[in-house]
Amino acid sequence: MRILHVLSQRPEMTGSGVSTLAMLRCAGDAGHSNALVAGVPAAFAVPAQLGGGTPQAQEEHCLCSFSSFVRFGRDLPFAVTGMSDVMPYESSRWAQLDDSQLDAYEACFGECLRNAVQAFRPQIIHSNHLWVVTALARRLFPQIPVVASCHGSDLRQFRSVPRVARRVLAACRMVDGVFALSQAQKRDIEMLYGIDSRRISVVAAGYDRQVFGCGRPWQRNTAGGPLRVLYAGKLSRAKGVPWLLRACARLLGCGHDMVLDICGGGTGSDYEECVALARGLCERAVLHGNVSQNRLAELMRAAHVFVLPSFFEGLPLVLLEALACGCRLVATRLEGVEEVFAGLPSEAVTLVDLPRLHDVDRPFAEDERRFEHNLHAALKNCLQTMNAPVAGGVSPAVDALLDGYSWEAVFSRVDAVYRRIVSDCC
Repeated sequence: MRILHVLSQRPEMTGSGVSTLAMLRCAGDAGHSNALVAGVPAAFAVPAQLGGGTPQAQEEHCLCSFSSFVRFGRDLPFAVTGMSDVMPYESSRWAQLDDSQLDAYEACFGECLRNAVQAFRPQIIHSNHLWVVTALARRLFPQIPVVASCHGSDLRQFRSVPRVARRVLAACRMVDGVFALSQAQKRDIEMLYGIDSRRISVVAAGYDRQVFGCGRPWQRNTAGGPLRVLYAGKLSRAKGVPWLLRACARLLGCGHDMVLDICGGGTGSDYEECVALARGLCERAVLHGNVSQNRLAELMRAAHVFVLPSFFEGLPLVLLEALACGCRLVATRLEGVEEVFAGLPSEAVTLVDLPRLHDVDRPFAEDERRFEHNLHAALKNCLQTMNAPVAGGVSPAVDALLDGYSWEAVFSRVDAVYRRIVSDCC
C-alpha cells in the first residue's frame, strides 16, 4: 500500500513527530511504501531517514521513498505554526494568524500536497491533527481516503481558536477515519467535531522498545545518592513546569535529597519563567535542553521518578517511555492518563488532582497553591517510599501494560483501519 503521511510541523520533535516517524518505520516494516509532507523551518537539514544526506545514507536509513517540505521562513513569511502555543523551537501561534496568513498557509501546503500526490499516487493519506492541513487534504483529494491521528493539541486549538475551528470543521467531519489516543479523547472528538463514533478508532500511542527499556525488573532504589526526578517536555505553564519547580524548591528547603533533571525547550515568557525558577535551585536542577531519544532513554534509566504535571494531554508518550525505563510515574489526573495508568499499583504511579482550569489549560489563581502542594506531597511520598519493598505483582502489571503500547502493537491497529478503508473505497 502507498501511504502519504502528512504533518504540519517538525517531524523529529514533539509527540506527533515521534509518532509520525514510528508510523513510517512500522509501515515500511509491514511492506508498505511511504511518502511524507511536513512543515519545517527554512534552515531544517533533512535527515537521512527522511531522504536527506548521501545516497548511501538514504539507502541504509530512509523511511520514505518521497518527501517534501513546506519551509516556514522561506515559503511562508512566518515561523512554523505549532500545534501547541509553546513549542521547543521558534514558532508562531494559530490565534495570531490573520485570514491572509491562513490563506497563504493553505495555498503553500496545498501546492506541496498536490505535488506529492502527483508524484507518489498514494492509496491513502494519513494526516496528523484534526486541524488545517487535514481539512485541506480532505478538500483537495475527495477521491483518496484520508485518515487523521488526533494528538490532543488539535482539540485544544479547536476550543481556543474558534475562528480557525469554523474554517476546518466541515472538512474534518468528512475524513474516512480518525485515530484516537483513548476512549476519553474519542468522546471529545465526537462532541467537538460531530464525527460518527464508528469512524473513530482508539489505537493509543506507543513507545520504541529498541530505545526505551531497563533490561531488568521494574524498580530501583536510591541507595548511594539523591532521588533523581526527571521531567521531559516543553518548558511552559501549560505543562505545569513552574508549579513542579516550586514544589521541588519546597522539598529541598525541607532538607530532602533530590535532583531535578529537565529535558526540553521553549520560547517566550513561559520559557524564561521556567529557566529562572530552575536556576534558583542551583545545582539541584539540571537543564539539559532538547535531547535525542537515545539520550532521553539514558536519563530515564538513571532516574527514579518521572513527573509530568501537565494540564492538557492526550496520551503522553513520555509516560510509557519512562515506565519502560523503570521509572515510577507522577502525573496529573488527566482523563487519558487515568484511563491507561490508573490500574497500575500505587508503587508504579501516583496521579495528582488537577486544579480548576479556564481557557483549557490555565489554572485559576486561587487553586495554584493547592496544585503545588499536591505535587509536593506526591514527590515527598516517592522520597519516603522509594526504598520500600515492592509488591510482587508490580513488574508483571507494568509488563502487561507495556505489551499493548509498543509502536508495533499500535501500528497493527492502525494498519487494520488502513486496509478496511482502502478496501471499502475500491
